[in-house]
Amino acid sequence: MSVSETPVRHVLGLSGGRDSAALAVFMRQQYPELEIEYFFTDTGKELPEVYEFLVRLEGFLGKSIERLNPDRTFDFWLTQYKNFLPSPKTRWCTRQLKIRPFEEWLRPSLEAGLKVVSYVAIRGDEDYREGYASTHPNLSVRLPFRESNVDKDGVIELLEASGVGLPDYYRWRSRSGCTFCFFQQKIEWVRLLEEHPDAFEEAKSYEKNAVDHGSPFTWSQGESLEDLARPQRVAQIRDDHARRIARLKERQRINPLRREPEPLDLDVVYGSAKVCLACHK
Repeated sequence: MSVSETPVRHVLGLSGGRDSAALAVFMRQQYPELEIEYFFTDTGKELPEVYEFLVRLEGFLGKSIERLNPDRTFDFWLTQYKNFLPSPKTRWCTRQLKIRPFEEWLRPSLEAGLKVVSYVAIRGDEDYREGYASTHPNLSVRLPFRESNVDKDGVIELLEASGVGLPDYYRWRSRSGCTFCFFQQKIEWVRLLEEHPDAFEEAKSYEKNAVDHGSPFTWSQGESLEDLARPQRVAQIRDDHARRIARLKERQRINPLRREPEPLDLDVVYGSAKVCLACHK
């Protein structure tokens, strides 16, 4: 590099989800010459399966994934937002616990005049999604999967062929992110209750605190977690989910090369959700 060239940092954020992990594999395989910094922003409310998956990914990459921690906890920000829970329309959790630490991490480099390239895992079959919008002239965003037309099947093939595999939570959940993510489907709340009852109880306590302070929001639209966890309601949610799966399988082409008990993405069953890329990709 000549003296006149501006130093460049290459960064790739990992959510603990399938797509960003596959992008890390892709970049390691296709661009081994790049010194990419991999990072994970830890909200402190992640699934234990996410941490296990990150360690597995580090083994493949042969380098550590830097953990970024918010300078304020979820509890702090909940108080700042007057005990109103985050929601699809007010995603203060993503802003304060994911994006803000990322920007703080890069600020010294950007202020020093370095150029930063951020690689984001938006797939080739996701034309409806947009990545992080840079507000700094020295920070640019690249979408390698879109550039190379890597779709959902391609992502899964990358993870399987590399030996990294899928995060274990895909047995019961279709997204990474906080244990109490408001984008969860009701069947995912039921499964959280079964897989991690302590996390479910914590989510329930946050909800009760919000209601006690006048917040109209609940984590799951239309009902509290207290009501959702009642045995009769759990059975109803399970029955509804089973009917949806059965209807989908009737319309779905069977791929003899891939055996799945149900679609990996519950968004396929319930309709696509506009999710937070920083958390779920």
